Amino acid sequence: MGELNTSYPYYLAGQAVAANTDLEVRDKYTGQVATRVALADRGAIERGIAAAVEAAAPMRALAAYERQAILQHCVDRFRQRAEELAVALCIEAGKPIRDSRGEVTRLIDTFRVAAEESVRMTGEVLTLDISSRARGYRGMWRRVPAGPCSFISPFNFPLNLVAHKVAPAIAVGCPFVLKPASLTPVGALIIGEVLAETSLPAGAFSILPCPRDGAELFSEDERLRLLSFTGSPDVGWELKRRAGKKKVVLELGGNAAAVVDRDWNLEDAVERLLFGAFYQSGQSCISVQRIFAHEEIYADLRARLVERTSQLVMGNPREEATFIGPMISEREAMRVESWIAEAVRRGATLLCGGERDGVMLSPALLEKVPHDSDLYAQEAFGPVAVLEPYWDFEEVLREVNRSRYGLQAGIFTRDLYRAQRAWDVLDVGGVIIGDAPSWRVDNMPYGGVKDSGLGREGVRHAMEDMTEIRLMVVREA
Repeated sequence: MGELNTSYPYYLAGQAVAANTDLEVRDKYTGQVATRVALADRGAIERGIAAAVEAAAPMRALAAYERQAILQHCVDRFRQRAEELAVALCIEAGKPIRDSRGEVTRLIDTFRVAAEESVRMTGEVLTLDISSRARGYRGMWRRVPAGPCSFISPFNFPLNLVAHKVAPAIAVGCPFVLKPASLTPVGALIIGEVLAETSLPAGAFSILPCPRDGAELFSEDERLRLLSFTGSPDVGWELKRRAGKKKVVLELGGNAAAVVDRDWNLEDAVERLLFGAFYQSGQSCISVQRIFAHEEIYADLRARLVERTSQLVMGNPREEATFIGPMISEREAMRVESWIAEAVRRGATLLCGGERDGVMLSPALLEKVPHDSDLYAQEAFGPVAVLEPYWDFEEVLREVNRSRYGLQAGIFTRDLYRAQRAWDVLDVGGVIIGDAPSWRVDNMPYGGVKDSGLGREGVRHAMEDMTEIRLMVVREA
């Protein structure tokens, strides 16, 4: 397996700038410094925003086929560099190599869908003569780029969540500045290297890892027309408060629930729940955190889950057999460990796992967890899930809804009416029938309600957020 370069520049107005090597990026499994990255200061961020403002007109002027060609170039280059991208992700995020390769395929999918959608930006001819005073008037509307955008991406999907901001922006013709997570900036910078090969106008993009000083410009600068942030709820809502007049899109946290009805195949449910709860050590905002199983199958499901969870392979993410790799930091592993311990002190039963060794935390299952504990009520963002039996389907739907979050929910049922009922009443952004709430494909509308955010990702839906409707009315002479 390869290694990272010794250093990476940031990208300012489309140009690589090796200003320094101030940001250490560590191998999340070994803790050793894997590479160093140039860190942007306040001046560089201000220049990046100014360049995006200047690039707004030439970006708007790009023809649809030109935007499509730029995105298709990215698709081709990501395919050529797929293993390099996967290795970088495995090292900087600690994501097991098989999962890292999977994320690279999603990066490619997202840019490919954006290339397709870039030539489908349509509008509508509008009937205006709905009364006599509008006789002789015709209307039509189309979507136009919103202008310079600001993107802030998280550590857990440093390729695909960057793609979900960058690819739609290019598809509609919006210049942007991007702040990648300081823990995992390398993937975004490789994307920047590929973008620099294209015919994007000068200043169309800047990718700027930066310290806290100057970072507020990404949310507060009034020249930016849209802020898209993915991360924690506390940070996201504060950024929205400070964002001023710009449009804000937030993809925040969750504590996703899965409901297993008595008519579902248990072995299938176990397979999907294991993946949903423990994929990339549970560090996903749609990770399965709460599992509700019908009382008639609860004991059997619990036994199967405990057995299979105990067999999951933990270790070095570079090894092909590894399913559970490190958490992003020892501090985060200690936090989840403390939440498990607190729940046990308050009467919960630890069924398996929960042992920590540095950044490694063994996958844990618990039952009888108090509903007001952090482990049940907050976003765990780690390899842990809680189990609970239910009898009444309507009541379990109400329990799912009692969460402050509302991103996605999974319902394992073969009953069409129960599936429809869940879709009708669950206060979430997406209801997944027959699979875990962790399921996502990159063209679907994805996002949440309540504390889980505002707006939707999914390429076409993000493109709508990054555009404004412009109307034309024609009076017949």
